[in-house]
Amino acid sequence: MSTWQITGQYMETCNCAFLCPCIPSNLTARPTEGDCKAAITMCIDKGAKDGIKLDGLSFVVMMHSPGAMGEGNITVGLIVDDAATDHQVEAISAIATGSAGGPMAALAPLVGRIAGVERRPIRFEIEGLNRSVRAGELVDQACEGVASVADPNQAVCVDNTAHPVNSRLSLAKAKRSSFHVFGIDWEDATGTRNGHFAPFAWTG
Repeated sequence: MSTWQITGQYMETCNCAFLCPCIPSNLTARPTEGDCKAAITMCIDKGAKDGIKLDGLSFVVMMHSPGAMGEGNITVGLIVDDAATDHQVEAISAIATGSAGGPMAALAPLVGRIAGVERRPIRFEIEGLNRSVRAGELVDQACEGVASVADPNQAVCVDNTAHPVNSRLSLAKAKRSSFHVFGIDWEDATGTRNGHFAPFAWTG
């Protein structure tokens, strides 16, 4: 019997050129800049862990991989909505690091260092194919889905991926990415970098 479950919406941007080589290579390809810097933001619509409600909270998993992600030695840090109580932060931390099981547990063997937890106000906005997130002064990211010719209101998707958030991801281009936290620094507003978004449903 699962002890926790969360559902909601996710988005991410990274420093790789579109399309990020991690997904089609099953994490074996070298990132386009040699290393990977990514901000993976999760907005929980509904969820709870061990009786602790997590509805309406967001968190950002910051990642830095010095080479191909499948080679490991990944640094991971966590930013949690400052509206969360200490108990909620503990619950989200356990879910986000994989220590409570669930999808992130599969990545745990690739993590070389947990950089810590920061608390900031997090704003996650959705408008059509656009997603944007601000986490205080630490993260400012936005992406726009690549509209499908078959249905311009839907993004082109890639399916059957090894991504921990969802096996089906919408393809997007990062409109901006500003990361300055846990020693992970990146600034870009060229519109040429990679992004993804999807709904998620995790249990553990």
